[in-house]
Amino acid sequence: MATPAHCYFCFESLAASFGGYEPTSLPVIEDLREQHEQAKKLATLEDTDDDPNQQIAEDDCEDAEGDAIQGGVSNTKVNRPNAIKLPSINRLQSQLSSNSSSASTPSSQSVSSGSTSITTPSSDVAGQRQQRQTERHHPLFVTWNTVSKNGNKSLRGCIGTFEAQELSAGLRSYALTSAFDDHRFNPIPESLLPSLSCSLTLLCSFEPCTNAMDWILGTHGIRISFIHRGRRYGATYLPDVPVEQGWTKEETLESLMRKAGWGGSTGAPSSVARRLLRAGGSRPSLSSSKPWEQVSDFRTVKYQGLKASASYAEWQEWRNWVLSLDDGREKLLEN
Repeated sequence: MATPAHCYFCFESLAASFGGYEPTSLPVIEDLREQHEQAKKLATLEDTDDDPNQQIAEDDCEDAEGDAIQGGVSNTKVNRPNAIKLPSINRLQSQLSSNSSSASTPSSQSVSSGSTSITTPSSDVAGQRQQRQTERHHPLFVTWNTVSKNGNKSLRGCIGTFEAQELSAGLRSYALTSAFDDHRFNPIPESLLPSLSCSLTLLCSFEPCTNAMDWILGTHGIRISFIHRGRRYGATYLPDVPVEQGWTKEETLESLMRKAGWGGSTGAPSSVARRLLRAGGSRPSLSSSKPWEQVSDFRTVKYQGLKASASYAEWQEWRNWVLSLDDGREKLLEN
């Protein structure tokens, strides 16, 4: 599945391209993000323990001598949760050299406070890592947006591939390609980095449509292809694009045809879509003055997307946390 760690890796790859150095590897970033999430959960528990207004239920606690607490807050000192043991620098470094799932993992632990607990068994961590290793090839798209001060997003680059990519190599390649080679925009300069957000979509569940309307808004992305005046055209929209634009299916189809390079019609989108449904598989009439009658062999494939996003601020929060550590892990991000 797509995760914010993948977006952090895209940010790291883009920043490294500006700085002229190699980015931190994806497996290390994924592990460091897991540790950051654990640290935030632990901090939340500690904040809860420090709250003087917190009431401890009678049935949940007993004092040191086994006497029941009679309402209110116990005078007995509440034990502080033990720190969650995070993976060591040695394990992370071993992943860089071996890139295997045999690296050591922290032992199973449970941190509790009152009736709240967090369990981080080593089997869960190992299972997540093994799952990541078996899901390392995907078709993917990387999207860069700029975010204004009032939170409005504007597309700044989006390029991907329908060919399955090894995740680390594919993310790095398309993070840079979408930043620098989307011909709709100028290449992203380093000065724009703080205003960026990154989205990753991993594509899956491809199915040919029975007709051009055989897909669900907000669930499916669509990829179309058709022949116009003897030339084949094609284009795609990711699942979230029509919803973000407020388009109907008909409007989505015509916009996608224009994106592919079709000259188009000035008629209403719904009428164009109906004509394509009725005549999309017929032979084109090259002498016709009606644009839709010059379109043939119209094909539609629907697919689903696993999406994750991260802003520059979120990436920096994670990065600053790693750099603030004093146990060797911070060296993994030093360039």
